[in-house]
Amino acid sequence: MSGGIERRLDDGMKALELSVSSDIRSRLLAFVELLHKWNRAYNLTAVRDIDTMVTRHLLDSLAIVPWIEGPNLLDVGSGAGLPGIVVAIVRPDVVLTSVDSNGKKIRFQRQAAFELGLENVTPVHDRIEALEGVTFQQITSRAFAAPADFIGLTRSLLTKGGHWLAMAGRVDDLVLPDDIRLVNTWPLHIPGEQGQRHLLKMDIA
Repeated sequence: MSGGIERRLDDGMKALELSVSSDIRSRLLAFVELLHKWNRAYNLTAVRDIDTMVTRHLLDSLAIVPWIEGPNLLDVGSGAGLPGIVVAIVRPDVVLTSVDSNGKKIRFQRQAAFELGLENVTPVHDRIEALEGVTFQQITSRAFAAPADFIGLTRSLLTKGGHWLAMAGRVDDLVLPDDIRLVNTWPLHIPGEQGQRHLLKMDIA
C-alpha cells in the first residue's frame, strides 16, 4: 500500500475534521485499492489514478458524513458505491441500500461489501422505479440527476419526516417542486479539489 495514499487520506480527514478508528481507516484504504483494481477491467469510474480516487471519491464521499443520521439510508445511482459504501464503512450503525441499474457496478459493490465485511450494505441491481414497499429516513445522491428529478423519482421512498441529501455543484440555479422545502445548503470543502461542491438538505413542506 502506498504511503502517499495513506497520507492523502489522513490529511484529508483531518481537514474534514473526521476522526475514525484504525479499523475503519484500513477499510477505507482497502476500498479505494479494490476500486482501483476493478476499474482496470470494468471501467467503474473515469478516474484512473488511485491518488486522485482518494480525493475525488473517498474524501468527496466522506464530506457528507456529519449530516448522516440514519437509521437507514438509500443511495440512488450509486455507481461504484459512492457515497454510500464509504458512508457505510464510517457509520456501521447505518443500514445502507445502494441502488444502480449498472450490473458491473453492483457486482463490484457486492464484492467490496463481502471483502470488507460490511454487513450493513445491500446493493440492489435495478432501476429506482422498481423499488416498492420500502421507505428510508434519508435518501442521498452524488451524481444521479438534477435535484428536482432526483426528488421526483424517489418521493414515494421517503419516510414521513425524512429528508433528501443531494450533492451538487452550483446551487444558484436550483429549481425544486412547489411542495419541496430546501432546509439548508452547506458548501463542501473537499481537500485537494477546487470545484464548487454543496450538500442540499430537502424535505416535503
